[in-house]
Amino acid sequence: MSDTLNQSELESYLWGAATILRGLVDAGDYKQFIFPLVFFKRLSDVWDEDHARALEIYGEAEELARTEANERFTIPEGAHWSEVRKVAKNVGKAIQDAMRAIEAANPGRLDGIFGDAPWTNKNRLPDHTLKSLLEHFSSQTLSIARVPEDSLGDGYEYLVGKFADDGGSTAQEFYTNRTLVHLMAQMLKPQPGESIYDPTCGTGGMLLSALAEVKRARGEHRTLKLYGQERNHMTASIARMNLVLHGVADFDVQRGDTLDQPRFVEGDRLRTFDVVLANPPYSIKRWNREAWASDAWGRNFLGTPPQGRADYAFFQHILKSMDPQTGRCAILFPHGVLFRKEEAEMRRKLIEADLVECVLGLGPNLFFNSPMEACVLFCRSQKPDERKGRILFINAVDEVARERAVSFLKPAHQQRMRQAYEAFADEPGFAKVATLDDVAAVSHSLSIALYVEPPSATAAEDQDQRSLAEVWTDWEMDGRGFWQQMDALVNTLDGLVSEEVAHG
Repeated sequence: MSDTLNQSELESYLWGAATILRGLVDAGDYKQFIFPLVFFKRLSDVWDEDHARALEIYGEAEELARTEANERFTIPEGAHWSEVRKVAKNVGKAIQDAMRAIEAANPGRLDGIFGDAPWTNKNRLPDHTLKSLLEHFSSQTLSIARVPEDSLGDGYEYLVGKFADDGGSTAQEFYTNRTLVHLMAQMLKPQPGESIYDPTCGTGGMLLSALAEVKRARGEHRTLKLYGQERNHMTASIARMNLVLHGVADFDVQRGDTLDQPRFVEGDRLRTFDVVLANPPYSIKRWNREAWASDAWGRNFLGTPPQGRADYAFFQHILKSMDPQTGRCAILFPHGVLFRKEEAEMRRKLIEADLVECVLGLGPNLFFNSPMEACVLFCRSQKPDERKGRILFINAVDEVARERAVSFLKPAHQQRMRQAYEAFADEPGFAKVATLDDVAAVSHSLSIALYVEPPSATAAEDQDQRSLAEVWTDWEMDGRGFWQQMDALVNTLDGLVSEEVAHG
């Protein structure tokens, strides 16, 4: 066995567990079994590593060595991986009991972290399958010396992506393109000591990207404070495991629906943060609009969104969660939030409050199983003086690469967008700075096409002669039919899903 496990070997080892589950468990459910087992193995191997080091210091003083090993986290007797591995019958119960014992022995930090997978369901996971999983994971040692925190964290992120690829329809909820997440973090420039928040944190990728950005800038990343909320129980557990495996100590991931039950509150108001990164679920239809109209936390300061689209509910939650002085955010949204008429009044108030700093339009296929284009909205509680009353529009639809059916942002793409954001200046065919009066002149639409025309259009003489208002009129006429068709398609799909549920 080599001294260290390289990334390719690690990824092959981690994904090998999924092949054991094929045919027994739906691909979308791999995560609820494999992630906890990886975490259980890691805790046990790191505990062994600390224990062995303590024995070197204290000689054969076993009690002292155990006390030393339990400093990082406690593994009670009977709950170590090696002990569970010996069990021949009722393996699922042994795994479940060990995980619950570890959670109970580490209150605050690890309570509930392993999730609620049905380990004792023998019809789904018979003993021989669980034994195969235990033996597979036992083939490698996941100590810090063999697999440093960053390496195992990267391996965990690899699994997140693989499960999104394999999991089909669950992918959008579970995984956001990492190259895009990195760009969002780079543009917000999180600083040592700041608080970072993701209200729909999934597996924690955006929080970790902020951490990675501070590391990249050679800042003291250990002073960051990471906060997240996630409604899915298992996904929230994966996020917590992910943060621990990346060596993060100061974090708090809460479970619950952010719109219905925001977990980060102080008295009668929301807690605020320096940086908010988010990819909220798109245009959800089932949410409590009636409660929002009289929201106890004052998050309806722009208004109440339509029942069929909760985008501006998440948007207002995020704006309310920004620190009044240092707060800044980057939110991944569908393009519709930029111009849909049903949200026009909320958008007017948003723009007049001078909170929007930049609207970044992205290329297609940056999401698993979806060709859609999206945008990122950057907002600040307090813009720098030179940016007040102005909004930067960036048309980066062509800044995307595609290889082996996967789209991503190359470093050069990220650099161009980041530099345009930092320059905050006009760049023909790519970026345009508009005043709030310019935006008001087109009914407060934030559609990027109104401000940044493609190079072919800017070169045409007849385009040069047209006013912004004329461009707006033509665009509105062209776009209305398209979005009516899109709305009809969404409603049709919703109906098909409802019928499938009713007859399933």
